[in-house]
Amino acid sequence: MAAGAVEAAAAVVEVGSAGQFEELLRLRTKSLLVVHFWAPWAPQCAQMNDVMAELAREHPQVSFVKLEAEAVPEVSEKYEISSVPTFLFFKNSQKMDRLDGAHAPELTKKVQRHASSGSFPPSGNEHPKEDLTLRLKKLTHAAPCMLFMKGTPQEPRCGFSKQMVEILNKHNIQFSSFDIFSDEEVRQGLKTYSNWPTYPQLYVSGELIGGLDIIKELEASKELDTICPKAPKLEERLKVLTKKASVMLFMKGNKQEAKCGFSRQILEILNSTAVEYETFDILEDEEVRQGLKTYSNWPTYPQLYVKGELVGGLDIVKELKENGELLPILKGEN
Repeated sequence: MAAGAVEAAAAVVEVGSAGQFEELLRLRTKSLLVVHFWAPWAPQCAQMNDVMAELAREHPQVSFVKLEAEAVPEVSEKYEISSVPTFLFFKNSQKMDRLDGAHAPELTKKVQRHASSGSFPPSGNEHPKEDLTLRLKKLTHAAPCMLFMKGTPQEPRCGFSKQMVEILNKHNIQFSSFDIFSDEEVRQGLKTYSNWPTYPQLYVSGELIGGLDIIKELEASKELDTICPKAPKLEERLKVLTKKASVMLFMKGNKQEAKCGFSRQILEILNSTAVEYETFDILEDEEVRQGLKTYSNWPTYPQLYVKGELVGGLDIVKELKENGELLPILKGEN
């Protein structure tokens, strides 16, 4: 009853428990369900809530939900929500798409695409097809070497993808990846785009090299090392990154958009010192995210470095500020 009242007033349902969320999934099987995982401390989430409200007015047949990520951790963990805002799209109680970050135009496109799928005449589907081709072109060019696979390099979800990752890592090849399980449209569309029916698929400079069998042949003929770009050794890369600026902060998000409460707090402290600093978003690079924990022997984020030396995390920085020691350290005087 309360949820219905909120829905009628604002067209966006606010969910406060895992049970309420599961109930909504059951009740909304017939329609598209868009869920915004948000946090009250993140200003970009407030902006996206406004976008959601506008979209709800434009698409009355779509159900829009907001769920405070840190207040309902069991749901956030189940769907691997590591930053806010994140949007999940459900149909028939199944997750079908995902959008990370405050991208209002992309959110609008996805809502329009999923809401209209199967309900418009063929002429109405021409634009989404053009959009998909453009998107696939961007994805295949997203890195010099792009692997489209089932799962991630850390957790492959099929034997062929696992073998492909092992070969690339063995040859120290620098690559980025895309999990085709995370986006059904990309999964099906790339087969047509590349005229290659199976996964994994490896691209270099936007051109398809092939699947696992082709990569095995290239490895056997010693051609693989000449085709794919080599990665710098991780330790060397981390050394360079920690010294990129005199004061370097490794965090979730960036200066403009913190994506966790701890990162937001440390930004506020650093900004209050007026000392110049640079940031690195560990959510954008899983290798750095995991490797820096070992390199620094520090298991959590954020991590603050001065002249390549680890100062510590949020608690250490808070203590240094309270003791009046932070400013001299940031200026390299201590």
